[in-house]
Amino acid sequence: MELKDRIIQLYQNPKKSYDVADFSLFESFVDALNSGVVRACEKEGEIWKVNQWVKMGILIGFRIGELSAMPAWGENCFFEKHTMPQKGFGIEDQVRIVPGGSSVRTGAYIAAGVTIMPPSYINIGAWVDSGTMVDSHALVGSCAQIGRRVHLSAGAMIGGVLEPIGTRPVVIEDDAFIGGNTGIYEGILIREKAVIAAGTILTKATSVYDSVNKTYLPRDEDGVYIIPAGAVVVPGSRALKGDLSHQVYCPIIIKYRDEKTDASLSLEDELRIFGD
Repeated sequence: MELKDRIIQLYQNPKKSYDVADFSLFESFVDALNSGVVRACEKEGEIWKVNQWVKMGILIGFRIGELSAMPAWGENCFFEKHTMPQKGFGIEDQVRIVPGGSSVRTGAYIAAGVTIMPPSYINIGAWVDSGTMVDSHALVGSCAQIGRRVHLSAGAMIGGVLEPIGTRPVVIEDDAFIGGNTGIYEGILIREKAVIAAGTILTKATSVYDSVNKTYLPRDEDGVYIIPAGAVVVPGSRALKGDLSHQVYCPIIIKYRDEKTDASLSLEDELRIFGD
């Protein structure tokens, strides 16, 4: 029986107690996550498809784990389900992790060439591809998908999601720039080379106005916004319906990426020590 089928079977048939075979299955599943053999969400054409069985596997880890004291890097310890330790790295992984309190949970795929500035946190099921910078105080939530050469600036919050298992996580495609103190939640999809300015908050309940095309962005079939490729999004506001004297928050696409935008973002390349 394949890993996928075994995970689905165990998820759908909970037990009062779990045996060695169950823990061995979960260990194999986590190894597949860590190595990038499986992922929670992947692109098919222009569509990002959720692999529900992968979320099932992650939830199994919480179900079968027992609270334990675990050694952390350094002198401190932490208390977590024994199935959810920190991810270990070696120099052969070619991931630059700057000292100062960052943590990556096991089951997160971190490609060679990623830089992690302190303190940052990357949760189980997340995918962070090569050349990406995860800056200080940034969060990559469970199952969030981060593409190649993305910059997650200081304080960027990339929301995660495990349940409902069919819900798409936040996805940020290649070469996007996510500004400082931003929040991207609830399955928002950021297409390649988009720029999200500092302080912008994106949720499925927050309308986004495209000032270039003079229209509000439509929601996709899941009721979530997709930020177009190359869009430059800044915080803004719009008049409250039926009450022009008050304003509500509304992110605005002020332009689409051009040579001037590219030039302003190129300086960060010097901070990366790995080629692509």
